[in-house]
Amino acid sequence: MRAVIQNAVGGPDVLFVAEQSDPLPKPGEVLVRVKAAGINPVDGAVRGGFYPLLGEPPFILGWDISGTVAALGAGVTAFKIGDEVFGMPHFPKQAGAYAELATAPVNEIAAKPAAIDHAHAAALPLAGLTAWQGLVRHGRLQAGQRALIHAAAGGVGHLAVQIAKALGAYIIATASPDKTVFVRSIGADEVIDYTKGDFTEQARNVDLVLDAMGGDHADRSLKVVRDGGVLVSLLNVHDATRAKAGARGVRVERISVVPEHEGLVELAMLVDAGKLVPHVAKAFPLDQAGVAHAFLAARPIGKVVLTV
Repeated sequence: MRAVIQNAVGGPDVLFVAEQSDPLPKPGEVLVRVKAAGINPVDGAVRGGFYPLLGEPPFILGWDISGTVAALGAGVTAFKIGDEVFGMPHFPKQAGAYAELATAPVNEIAAKPAAIDHAHAAALPLAGLTAWQGLVRHGRLQAGQRALIHAAAGGVGHLAVQIAKALGAYIIATASPDKTVFVRSIGADEVIDYTKGDFTEQARNVDLVLDAMGGDHADRSLKVVRDGGVLVSLLNVHDATRAKAGARGVRVERISVVPEHEGLVELAMLVDAGKLVPHVAKAFPLDQAGVAHAFLAARPIGKVVLTV
């Protein structure tokens, strides 16, 4: 098979296409003929050596896949050859999504949403599960509650806005000025241009904050969370911030996305109901993975994918 590999950590130029041995599905796994692979910020961090999830190169990046089942491992009955599936298998271990073939445990994939093509389905798993697990599993967001979603035009953020809207929440979102129209178009009730003011002076009495920014954002976000609310962060939260939160009964959830079938099914149902649409800023062919990584680094709206 053809795959994007790297022999050293570094910039986008370390990525190149080479022939690799076809992977074989283990018991309980399927072999997926990849039609599209999503690119996430974690991919760039691993590529650059800043987040060494996969150890030393060589390795094949990527976790988000959408494609068709090409072969079944022993004991697999949940899928048949030819089924269209999507997911983020094996995370945080190597999944090798940037390739023509990839293996996936059956409990880490689901039937692809019928309403979207493979490129859009590949944009959904990691970012979508992050948003869904943050808002639903950890945040326990309910209809009528107020949610503040930071970086609302990003990969996680634009899906979180739509998921929160589908749950019946009132959504306050932060975004840069060139992205505010998009964020409002996907369901945000209020959009704060973070270049024109402090969000802590514009948002009030929030039940849940979803923070993908890091730095001092978690501490500042506490100012707008009501007593007894919840702060969900995708990045580490300082002990001092946790102490402040605890004194007010604010629950702090530091989350890391995990593969799961159930969450993927929930996302697919929202897509097929017309309540969730992954936005693909641009799709690149497999042999332009380096160019795609450079494009993602410029922080486009939504997601970037590779087509295989």
